[in-house]
Amino acid sequence: MSNLLDLVPALAAPSDTFFTRSPDWSWPIALYFFVGGLAGGAAFIGAFLDLFGEPADKPAARIGHLLAAPLITIGGIILIVDLKRPERFWHMILESETYRPMFKWYSAMSFGVWVVGAFSLVSGLVFLGVLADHPRFPDGLRSLRALHEGALGRVLTALSGLLGLFTAGYTGVLISDTNRPLWGDTTLLGILFLVSGVSAAAALITLLAWRRAHPGTLRWLGFMDSYGSILELAVLVVMLIALGSVATEALDNVWGIVLIVGTVIAGILLPLALHWRPRVLGSLTIPSAALLVLAGSLCLRLAIVMASERV
Repeated sequence: MSNLLDLVPALAAPSDTFFTRSPDWSWPIALYFFVGGLAGGAAFIGAFLDLFGEPADKPAARIGHLLAAPLITIGGIILIVDLKRPERFWHMILESETYRPMFKWYSAMSFGVWVVGAFSLVSGLVFLGVLADHPRFPDGLRSLRALHEGALGRVLTALSGLLGLFTAGYTGVLISDTNRPLWGDTTLLGILFLVSGVSAAAALITLLAWRRAHPGTLRWLGFMDSYGSILELAVLVVMLIALGSVATEALDNVWGIVLIVGTVIAGILLPLALHWRPRVLGSLTIPSAALLVLAGSLCLRLAIVMASERV
C-alpha cells in the first residue's frame, strides 16, 4: 500500500513557472471539449457494439455512428469561430507560405489536429455507410453501405472507435502540455476526459434509444455509464489529492462549486444512485440518470477550463 501511495505525488508535475497571461478561453472552449468527448465516446461505443455486440445491439451502435461525425463537426465549428482570426484555422494543417502539410509530431496540438482530422474523416465515412442503409436513402448511392458493411466497413468501424478514444481524451492531454496552473500540474487530465467522454456518450445513446433499444443493450450501456462514472470519480479524487495546494488555489471559487456539485454530486453520485435503485423514478429513472451524467460531464470541463483562467 505504501508503494501505491508513493506514486500519488508523481501523478502531478508542478511547473516551475506559470504563464502570467492566460489564453483567455471561455465557455465555448469548454463546450468544444464536451462535444469532442461525446463524439469520440459515441464512436467508440458504436464500434464496440458493432464489432463485439449481439445483433440486438445494432440499433444502439448505429446511433453511436450517427452521432460521432456531426458532433465532431459541431465541435470544429465552435473551435474555429472562437479563434481571434477564424479565417486562419487552416494554418494548423498547412504552412502559410509553402502550403506543405504542417505536422509536428512533438507538438500535442499539431499531432492532435491531424489525428482528430483523421477521426473526422473516418467517422464521416462510417456515418455515410450507416445512413446509406436507411430506406429513404437514394437508390443510386446504396453502394455507400460498403463503408459500414463487409471487410472495409469493419476496418473503418474499428479505426473510428480507436480514433474516437484518442479524440475523447485528447483535449485533456492538450491542456496538460501547458504550464498553466492546474492544467500543467497533472498528467491525469487526458484519462479523466477520456472516461468522462465515454460515460457521457453512453448516457446520450441511452437517452436516444431507451424506448426502443433491447433491454440487454440498455443494461450494457448502463454498465458503461456507471463504471465509467466510478472510474471518473476515482481519477478525479486522485488528481485533486496529487495537486494539493494547486487545486485549492485554482478551485477556491465558483468553479470549485461547479466541480463538486455539478460533476461529483449531480453528474456522478446521483446517477449511480439511480442505477442502483432504478425504480425510484419509475420510467423516468433511465433518462433522468442520463441527463445528469451529461450535465456533469459538461460541468467537469467548464470547471477545469475556467478555474485555470481565474488564476
